[in-house]
Amino acid sequence: MTKKIAILATHGFEESELKSPKDHLEKQGWTVHIVSTETDTIKAWAKTDWGKEYEVDKHVNQVSASDYDALVLPGGVLNPDKLRTDMEVIAFVQEFFKQQKPVAAICHGPQVLINAEVVNGRTLTSVAAIRIDLENAGARWLDEEVVVDAGLVTSRTPQDLPAFNAKLVEEIREGKHVKQHA
Repeated sequence: MTKKIAILATHGFEESELKSPKDHLEKQGWTVHIVSTETDTIKAWAKTDWGKEYEVDKHVNQVSASDYDALVLPGGVLNPDKLRTDMEVIAFVQEFFKQQKPVAAICHGPQVLINAEVVNGRTLTSVAAIRIDLENAGARWLDEEVVVDAGLVTSRTPQDLPAFNAKLVEEIREGKHVKQHA
């Protein structure tokens, strides 16, 4: 079955956390769009320095959650910090939860979920640096390579990408999750 997934990112995303899920989802035969607050291209952060530029498929104001089956939020320090203050981004993310669609976030990506106010009462993981932020927002934080809570998939770091990608595919195949909520 054909699926369409949005990866939401801007300048400073951790390269492996966008490239690895994108490649894995495309290997399933699915369509993956890079959605951004920017147009044309966005520049990756590759571990310790700037990485490659990636072509943006759609600007966030050109799409809605109803266009997609799932959402992926890569980390990096700069990327989620920029995205979480953009009200179009927050509305886009919240719509996935309202429509009960799978959402996946890795590393610092859950910072966007905090600002979207969708982590209260949810169980998830992230890079350890934002653990307290998530707990203060009402989340239950676990130190595990991948945590799934009713369609919400989270992982800690690029080392967890194999488990993250596998669970992401599983949740997308399952479709809507009635306990996924905004």
